[in-house]
Formats: sequence, structure tokens, C-alpha cells
Amino acid sequence: MNFEHIRLETSPAAVATITLSRPERLNALAAQTVDEFRAAVREVTRSDARCLLITGEGRGFSSGADLASGALPEDAGEALEKGFNPLMEALFDLAVPVVAAVNGPAVGAGCSIALAADVVIAARSAYFLQAFVNIGLVPDAGATWLLPRLAGRARAIEMMMLGERVSASQAREWGLISRAVEDEHLASEAVLLATNLAQGPTVALGLIRKLARNAEQLTLTEALAAERSAQREAGNTQDFNAAVAAFLGKHQVRFEGR
Repeated sequence: MNFEHIRLETSPAAVATITLSRPERLNALAAQTVDEFRAAVREVTRSDARCLLITGEGRGFSSGADLASGALPEDAGEALEKGFNPLMEALFDLAVPVVAAVNGPAVGAGCSIALAADVVIAARSAYFLQAFVNIGLVPDAGATWLLPRLAGRARAIEMMMLGERVSASQAREWGLISRAVEDEHLASEAVLLATNLAQGPTVALGLIRKLARNAEQLTLTEALAAERSAQREAGNTQDFNAAVAAFLGKHQVRFEGR
């Protein structure tokens, strides 16, 4: 598929990078952007990529839904059902680790996309904003599910109801993101992190992200059963056998992702 609003690239290290590429609009998410993003995620699923890195071009990660791209939909809920909701489901369903490099404002649905990653690294100048209440809407693209799980109910409610910016440093303190780094180091640190994950035991990493996503909805007994099932699958991989052999032979393991 030919993309106009995003770029999809894969490195020799098996890192697929999706870059939101509408810098003149601060990477606002028009319907076409969302469709292309979801198509790119499908391509990643079918590829040999072992990690996905998401970032934005220019001064920002994403300013959220592109309200200036045309007439507003009569049914905003239907627009979500056709666009953002399938995109978020596709991101969560990926079997490889996801890293977000937040290089500037991450607003509205752009904030949700960033926080859907397993590891979020942000430039110190970046900020996160749920601005829906400022225009009389409710948070969407999974925000009401993500934020309480990441930051706790009190902070999530404050973020969603007050519609105020949360700095990268504050987001780190709240547990929304993993790391806040100097702006000039963001790209290199994000690539290094994604490359390290891509060189890991891909099946096990995919199972870890699935277990972590589902854990809060399970009882202890259900979580233990899920771990048992996942461990059985991980224990049947070539990577596990190679790691055991490397441990016994006292040499460095090289994971192949299968």
C-alpha cells in the first residue's frame, strides 16, 4: 500500500517504524491517517519485524483527531467504530513489543496511541493532553481504559476532566511512561531500546505483553492459568532451547524470535 500520511520502514535489525508524517498539521489524525496506520500495523503483523517503534515527524507526536480536515461526522461514535477503535484493537493484538518515542505533544487520540505502547519514551519537552473536555467530548481511542490502569483512577480522572497538560517528567512520575530523556537523545535511545527488544525472545515478549494487558481483568486463579498456558508455549520455542544450551555451555545466546 502507498502511504501519504505515514511512513513505514523496517531496519536490518527487524525493527519496524511507523512515523506519523503530517508535520505541517502536527501529525493530526485525519480519517486517512488512521486508515493508513491500521494498514501499516497489518503489514507489520505479516512481516518479519520483531518490534514496532511509533513516532512522529517534526515538532510533535500527534495533535489528535484532525478537526480541520473536513466536515465533522454527524455520529462521532460511528467514526470511532470505523476508525480509531479497530486501530487500537490492532495495536493491542500485535504479537511483538511496541515502543513509542514521543517527540512532542501527544494529544487526544494521539495520546492514546502513544500510551498503548509497551514502553513509552518521551522527550523532556513533550507533553500528554486529554483535551476532549475542552470541546465538550469524552476521551476516546481507549483513553478511559488506559489511563486508570496506568496512572490510577484519581490521576486519570483529573487528567480527563481538567483537560490540562501533563509534562513528560510528570507522566514519568505518574507511571504513564517509562522514560523521559533529553530531546536530543530521544531518537537514538528509542532506536537502541527497540533494537534490543527486537533481538530478544520474540514469542516470550509477545506473551508477556498479552499477560500484562489481561492481568487486571483476571482473578489470581485465572492469571495463574494464563501463565501456565503461556509458559507452555514459550517453553516449546527454539529460543528457550537455545537459551538453556547457552546457559549450560556458558556462552552468549542469540535469539532468533521463534
